[in-house]
Amino acid sequence: MSIRNLDKLFQPKSVAIIGASNREQSVGKVLSRNLLGDAFDGPVLPVNPHENAIGSTLCYRSIGSLPMVPDLAVICTPAVTVPTVLEELAANGTRAAVVVTAGFGEGDGEGADLAQEIKRIKSQYPLRVVGPNCVGIMVPPIGLNASFLHVQPPAGNLAFVTQSGAVASAVVDHAAHHNIGFSHVVSLGNMTDVDFGDMLDYLVADPNTKAILLYIESISSPRKFMSAARAAARNKPVIAIKSGRNEAAAKAAASHTGALAGSDAVYHAAFRRAGILRVYDLLELFDAVNTLGTGMKATGDRLAIITNGGGLGVLATETLIEQGGRLADLAPETVEALNGKLPHTWSRGNPVDIIGDAPPERYEAALEEVVKDPNVDAVLVLNCPTAIADSVMAAEKVRQIVSNKPRVPVLTNWVGEGAQEKAKRAFYESAIPSYNTPNQAVSGFMHLVRYKRRRDLLMQTPPSMPEGYHPETEKARGIINRALGEKREWLSEPEAKDVLDAYGIPVVETVIAKDPEEAGLAAVELGNHVVLKILSHDITHKSDVGGVRLDLTGRQQVVNAADEMLRTVKSVNPEARIEGFAVQRMATMPHAEELIIGITTDAVFGPVILFGKGGVEVEVAADSSIALPPLNIPLAQDLVQRTRVWSLLQGFRNRPAAAVEELYTALVKLSQIAMDFPEIRELDVNPLYINDHGILALDARIRVQKEADAVPVAIEPYPKHLERHISLDNGLALNVRPIRPEDEPALLQLIAKSSQDDLRRRFFAPVKTLPHETAARLTQIDYDREMALVAESHGEILGVARLTADPHFETCEFAALVRTDQQGQGLGRRLMGDLIRHAHSRGLKKMIGYVMAENKAMLALCRDLGFTEAAAPDDVSTRLVTLEIARDRAA
Repeated sequence: MSIRNLDKLFQPKSVAIIGASNREQSVGKVLSRNLLGDAFDGPVLPVNPHENAIGSTLCYRSIGSLPMVPDLAVICTPAVTVPTVLEELAANGTRAAVVVTAGFGEGDGEGADLAQEIKRIKSQYPLRVVGPNCVGIMVPPIGLNASFLHVQPPAGNLAFVTQSGAVASAVVDHAAHHNIGFSHVVSLGNMTDVDFGDMLDYLVADPNTKAILLYIESISSPRKFMSAARAAARNKPVIAIKSGRNEAAAKAAASHTGALAGSDAVYHAAFRRAGILRVYDLLELFDAVNTLGTGMKATGDRLAIITNGGGLGVLATETLIEQGGRLADLAPETVEALNGKLPHTWSRGNPVDIIGDAPPERYEAALEEVVKDPNVDAVLVLNCPTAIADSVMAAEKVRQIVSNKPRVPVLTNWVGEGAQEKAKRAFYESAIPSYNTPNQAVSGFMHLVRYKRRRDLLMQTPPSMPEGYHPETEKARGIINRALGEKREWLSEPEAKDVLDAYGIPVVETVIAKDPEEAGLAAVELGNHVVLKILSHDITHKSDVGGVRLDLTGRQQVVNAADEMLRTVKSVNPEARIEGFAVQRMATMPHAEELIIGITTDAVFGPVILFGKGGVEVEVAADSSIALPPLNIPLAQDLVQRTRVWSLLQGFRNRPAAAVEELYTALVKLSQIAMDFPEIRELDVNPLYINDHGILALDARIRVQKEADAVPVAIEPYPKHLERHISLDNGLALNVRPIRPEDEPALLQLIAKSSQDDLRRRFFAPVKTLPHETAARLTQIDYDREMALVAESHGEILGVARLTADPHFETCEFAALVRTDQQGQGLGRRLMGDLIRHAHSRGLKKMIGYVMAENKAMLALCRDLGFTEAAAPDDVSTRLVTLEIARDRAA
């Protein structure tokens, strides 16, 4: 990930147009017209060997004849010339280029070769390239229009990043018509260099950008994208449209899990995990911006509706329920207050129907009471124009109440056009979301709800695993390695169950039999009430070939069933090699529900975890959800609650509620299997029985591959290899490990037991405690770009040292805190040493830190560790310490 030289792209002091033209209807002509307007405050340098001037602007014959080195070059020459042009520009010192030319790998071999040439040049020079095959970029706040789009929108605080030039054109046209302003419009094209991850890293730090909009066709660097998106979504709304729903991967999958986890579903899960709000068309995109761009926040999903038309209220209510929201139950005191202010014919509930003749004062009275109701998370005000009431004045009353900043968001829908436009304009000017229909207004509210839920998932700090959980990783590794050594793609059912058992997932007892006679004896061993299954590496779905018999009793019945099963399987699949039978105890779990849990591998995002309704009709039921590992308990709970079967697990009629806590734990354990074994390509547990007493895996299949063929996980897992034991100078033994989400309480205890002076030196401000959001941000880190090492003893954190890499991934900034009563024992030195070694292993070249001049002990430690010291810019009370870490270090 890198934002190196992206400032030259989006804040250039000078721009060259390579391929500028006077020819009508040419890209070079449109680019020149857009760049040579009066808006951009800097030199624009046209280059074309066949032109003396572009319009009235002097044209240069070559790059070498330019009077200065341009910060940014916009290139629209033929594809075969682009690599040469780029190399000459880069060699002369240009650091950014936009290549609008097409023909780079969109289907022919020559284009792919040209794309490789661009990558070669990129590797030799610090040049950043947008494109090729794009429509260019816009930065309206500085008047930069380096695109061949037909219109330039006004300056604003939205950034729009897209792979599609056609979508860029449509969005810009819509925005200009509706006076929607942008901080940036970026068409990425083929993403040979600059991609979504780079743009997210750049835009999250841009003060002019309040929300980020994405149109995504594909992700080229999934881990970089996930890391950047999670960091961005913590700070600003990120809203995305994803085009294309390719099910080819699902059709090719051999397991139920793979068949259910299509690529679009995986993208959806990735967006959800990253905190991105997904929308499905351009209209919904702008509706989401209309809501989230105001900065308003909903605390829950309970909506109150105020309307002068009952039908409008019904439409809004239906949409709310369909989208998973709730009608707020008005508090009795609210209903009583409304009784005193509204006509006796009002609805006396939610929606609050204030009757069709409602004058502006009635809107005011109703809204004043409803926004105070503690059961209400947001209010939607609807208005249908009538001949006997002033809609514009009603809007003014709403605007006045909102100007006093009520405790809940207020959204509006003044239905219709013409007479309603003045009211809508007043709402727009006051930053009050207004929509064209009740359905759109409710969708706007649900955008707030879903955005909050995603942020909550980003900020939660739960236990990652059950306390004391220690899987038998080596046992599982031996089973998988044996199969790979025998060049087997599928583990046998007993092997697959042994892997689950090694990770603490309950499995039904199983005995292997070579022939029908052994199967009969195994039945006796297991208590004479058994299930019989065919054992063959060539058969994936046993029930499809008659390879499963349930509820068998006694030795002879099992022998007869095994003989019959052999004949049936041979007739259906004569090529299958039969290894024998699996005989398992017949599971008796009253009121059990059949579920499926599993792992599959996505071609882009790597391993994903699936949960859903199980059984033989699993694909027909089509009730499943997926998530990216690693999981913790709340993420597992979210995965389960997104399915229809979740409601059955709550219990109904005489069926008690299922032991869902055990299910959540099993999903977290399954996630750990996915993280520990990239060799696992697919894993199915179907059915997984669950009732009020627990869970039990009845059947399991695992498909393996060479680790070299595995797709890496998209989210950096917990780096267990950084764990180690140390001893302080006083002999105290400590564990040093990366911080985990569940460390929030211990971190707050560290703060509580540290002196105010130490805290002020660490946080550069007086600190007594940390709010949850800050503590969560410090404990739930992205291990890919951050690291925090804690030293703990018996559950107490005695010290922490952390680093955060810059988006160039060259420099990192550190901070450290050792509990006041533990200082002077060498803990700070040991933590900093581990942090420096980690930075070196990650390829970081420089570590910096800001240390208060009064913090003599920290400055002395930094000098001992090899840091140099200088005055911090613009702060005489702070020292900047710097360590070059590019060379090998032993300490």
